Amino acid sequence: MLELAILGFLAEGPLPGHTLRRRVAQLTGYTRPVSDGSLYPAINRLAKAGLLERNADPAAGAARYVLSLTEAGHIELRKRLREPADHEITDFTRFFTVLAFLSQLPDLAEQHAVLRRRLEFLEEPASFFYDGDLPLRAEEVADPYRRGMLLTARAVSTAERAWLREALGEEPPAS
Repeated sequence: MLELAILGFLAEGPLPGHTLRRRVAQLTGYTRPVSDGSLYPAINRLAKAGLLERNADPAAGAARYVLSLTEAGHIELRKRLREPADHEITDFTRFFTVLAFLSQLPDLAEQHAVLRRRLEFLEEPASFFYDGDLPLRAEEVADPYRRGMLLTARAVSTAERAWLREALGEEPPAS
């Protein structure tokens, strides 16, 4: 997720490291904080792989660098967006990172293929709590906090599925 966010933001234009860190932190929010101890090793891995380059920032002094994506970095970003891993489809925060940069894929059909994978995942019956193999619905849970979790998850899923269908130009299923 971190490398995808780095590639995505740099695809939008060169950035100094501190600006890139702020943008990644704003994207992932408080749920997945970004430390220098994770950001800069990721930048180093991407640079070593030839996906980004560092250039001295003459306006900020010799110790400051601006990061930019190489052509190989653009290709890698499009590959990662075109073929996100299963956990990038199923995990809410990871999927939002994919979604944040999905417009970097120039082919609308490829964008839609990613959205369809997410929609298919969301349409599978799921719950945080089960009675044997059967998922429990909010109405079946006595604990008010667990019921709250289920009701919130249902509302988010309903809204996201509606948006996905709209983005795909599909009609909602008949009730």
